[in-house]
Amino acid sequence: MSTDISDNESSIIQEPRLWRDERWTAQVIKNEDDEGWAVAMTLVGESEPALVGPWTMGRDKKNPKPLDAAAFHTLVKTASEVLRRHEQQLHAQLHKSLKLDTEAGRLQILLDIVPDEDNPYALLSARNEDGEQVAQVRVAANFRLSETSAAAWVANEFQRP
Repeated sequence: MSTDISDNESSIIQEPRLWRDERWTAQVIKNEDDEGWAVAMTLVGESEPALVGPWTMGRDKKNPKPLDAAAFHTLVKTASEVLRRHEQQLHAQLHKSLKLDTEAGRLQILLDIVPDEDNPYALLSARNEDGEQVAQVRVAANFRLSETSAAAWVANEFQRP
């Protein structure tokens, strides 16, 4: 058995209020908003939970229901989906594209925002039908890509808007 396997085995926890595998930690916590319980799902290496949701009360109506394998796997699936949707939303905010028919043929116009904390900017580029880049300029991060702005950029021979 290699050291990596034993390290992973030692990090696995399966307790009534705390479950951990190689990637996720589920922790049942007191719900601060009311007298119930919540469960927080945190990805390894992250300081904030990806998902916090209500947790079922146990039979005594005072303590939380213990975590088990089925509940943990359902929580992992739900938290993973939350992260996936967040990544898709972020990607959609930072990368926009549209198709534009021109005299030279159809172009794909792309806007890729670079969210630098000190100096955010975007790259406006055009690709032909073969996928070859025909132009690229740096623009302000708040540049609005629309059919009108793309057509004006193409008509101006790809000069910086």
